[in-house]
Amino acid sequence: MDESPDILLTNDDGIESTGFRALYDALSSVGNVTAVAPADDQSAVGRAMSHDVDVTDHELGYSIEGTPSDCVVAGLEALVPDADLVVSGINRGANLGEYVLGRSGTISAAVEAAFFDVPAIAVSLYVPVPEDTTWRDLDVTNGDYREAANAATYLTEHAVDAGVFDHADYLNVNAPMPGDDPAPMEITRPSHAYMMDAERDGETVVLHDRIWELMAEGDVPDPEGTDRRAVVEGRVSVSPLTAPHTTEHHEALDALAETYR
Repeated sequence: MDESPDILLTNDDGIESTGFRALYDALSSVGNVTAVAPADDQSAVGRAMSHDVDVTDHELGYSIEGTPSDCVVAGLEALVPDADLVVSGINRGANLGEYVLGRSGTISAAVEAAFFDVPAIAVSLYVPVPEDTTWRDLDVTNGDYREAANAATYLTEHAVDAGVFDHADYLNVNAPMPGDDPAPMEITRPSHAYMMDAERDGETVVLHDRIWELMAEGDVPDPEGTDRRAVVEGRVSVSPLTAPHTTEHHEALDALAETYR
């Protein structure tokens, strides 16, 4: 962009989250950032939408009693109507694979922006979970988001002028934790791998995503060129995506329509 872009920044971990502040600070070096983010954690709510939401002024912009999609609609229509770009993140935890695209609040904010024809970037941090450690016990500091923030800043500064959004509605970015050397960037596609299972325990059914254990071991069932493979091997994954779905012509379905009733 020739001029500093006006950036609407949102997330699903909540406006007070460490990753959100890390991204706000990083993007402020290349644009005019206004936060329009959930007041509290809205992880995995997908594109859930409210009828009305309470808005509170915040030192970074606006705090919304609602979902990430609420934030984007409220932001683009009422609070930051001149936004050039929507950025969502940095999520504490990766958003990898096709099956998370409709589940993640972080990604859903970017999808919502696409319906307004506003370019968007969703940004997440892959946090390996060591054996005998629970997700909630992990201590993720501001510095741990450095690689993700650097990638998001670079793409914010260059992707629009490069014509990236002439072909993609949004970018799904996943970065590894910082290492000794800067991580390279790879353009990827979402993985097809799906390893959810469920087990009944009395009156409870426990839902379990087995892919996380494999990721922690560095052994993932994904070919080269996929988002999960790139991140586990220490690269920044950037998947250019369209919203919400693609359609294809099917002659078999045409035949069914012709014989209906």
